Amino acid sequence: MLLQAGNVASGRSPSAAAAAAATKSTSSLLLSENQQLMGGPPSLMEKLTIREREIVLKQGRRKVLSRGQTIFSQGAKHDGIFLIESGRIRVFYSSPLGREITLAYWHAGNFVGGPEVFDTGIHQWSGVASSNCSIVQLPGKELRTLATEIPNLAIGLIEGLAFKGKCYSALAQMLGTRSITQRLAHLLLQLMDLYGVEDSDGVVIAAAFTHADLAHMVGATRQWVTISLKRMQKKRIVLTKRSQIVVCLPNILEEMRGQASD
Repeated sequence: MLLQAGNVASGRSPSAAAAAAATKSTSSLLLSENQQLMGGPPSLMEKLTIREREIVLKQGRRKVLSRGQTIFSQGAKHDGIFLIESGRIRVFYSSPLGREITLAYWHAGNFVGGPEVFDTGIHQWSGVASSNCSIVQLPGKELRTLATEIPNLAIGLIEGLAFKGKCYSALAQMLGTRSITQRLAHLLLQLMDLYGVEDSDGVVIAAAFTHADLAHMVGATRQWVTISLKRMQKKRIVLTKRSQIVVCLPNILEEMRGQASD
């Protein structure tokens, strides 16, 4: 089932709803109780001078990706990093049996492709465009040289990797200490904060996420998520309307996030 942005009963046009959601969507999306992580890491390029940015981007290879297109694959050889100029990229791990866990969704200003950022090692997870994207690939060999010549770029790489380390630590803590029901309630509240648009019935999550997407984030099956959302709908906690999720009772989700058990 697809959760999409669109018209809402409050009278907003699709473009207005999308603009409202886009304003909130510049943060990272990951399963974490640390609100400081929700703002995302500092942009890799923001500390660079105009001239330094020109030098860095000159070494890059710009690519335009369609939704669903793979950027890098788990087990493949590293070749630098990918700067996100626009769009949203999902980074995930696949088990030997094919089960997936989403590590995070990264937005414009972030980079993906670590933890190796130069030209050694293999990818520990995969990255795929979850919306149409524009990216700039910085090959590892060139990036290593740039890092030695531009101190602020090297600092940005360190800060970005440190931030990602905190994110994945937070994900491990959530998976190890919270029930699946708690994690789903937490995720719905996060999506509401990031992509919420006011509606007569509550807050519409104005972004495209399938039930499988939600399942991959909370460590559950798609069927479990579908059944859980139906149970929530019966209690009027959430409402499915025109292929969208509307959060009707966020206070109940808050209680579920803190107290629920499987």
